[in-house]
Amino acid sequence: MRQKLRLVLAEDQAMLLDAFEALLALEPDFEIVGKARNGSEALSLVKEHRPDILLTDIEMPELGGIELAEALQAAKARTVVVIVTTFARAGYMKRALNAGVRGYLLKDAPLAQLSEALRTVGRGGRAIDDACPSRLGRRP
Repeated sequence: MRQKLRLVLAEDQAMLLDAFEALLALEPDFEIVGKARNGSEALSLVKEHRPDILLTDIEMPELGGIELAEALQAAKARTVVVIVTTFARAGYMKRALNAGVRGYLLKDAPLAQLSEALRTVGRGGRAIDDACPSRLGRRP
């Protein structure tokens, strides 16, 4: 039997954090080992629990998702980062990918897409929201 993917969730909006936890906990192959409301808490939880994946918002108090990815990359941590965001901006996405982020998803995507993206990243792949390329070329 395959081991569960261990996750730390980081989101500064309490309702979204709790929703991510409740929904992802229903998946039989995920184990949530920590929840954080800001980037510093997330970094501490990652150091403590060494999860497979950090699922994080791109903008949070203290450290955002990109800064977390940069810190983990600099520390040569095994934990990979998946960012969920409302921003389909080319600049954010480019910075995220340069920081080693393995997943970049929009918050309006279906939950099934999030679950599958986490599995893809857990297998060593990359998951970029299909909506991003079409939106990245346009400026609002």
